[in-house]
Amino acid sequence: MNPPPRFPVTAAQIDRVVARFYAAVRRDPQIGPVFAAHVADWPSHETKIARFWRNAILFERSYDGNPMQVHRGVAELRTGHFAHWLEIFDRVLAEELPVATAQSWSALAHRIGRGLSYGIESATGDTPPQLR
Repeated sequence: MNPPPRFPVTAAQIDRVVARFYAAVRRDPQIGPVFAAHVADWPSHETKIARFWRNAILFERSYDGNPMQVHRGVAELRTGHFAHWLEIFDRVLAEELPVATAQSWSALAHRIGRGLSYGIESATGDTPPQLR
């Protein structure tokens, strides 16, 4: 038996957020080309990412993958891309979900994004500028 969800969201809502997010990504001039260079089958990619989120939120155990390894394998990916990714993701969450659910999912996405960003930074040496 799975533990209760991290926050109240349905599998259908997860699917809708993922679909809306990737529709926005495909139109985005900054990160759209990065995704387009690596995603040939968008429906399959969206299904896989929806399974990732159902695993992370609903504890469905339906995702089998290694996000860090995948992201480290994308030569064009820079740590700064994650902030823009999260901007788009937060916008979609706010448009699609009740406020509390959007905020909870956003917090989880930001935590995951920080981890992936640190992984890219350590693998590529792509460090953000030091502002003083």
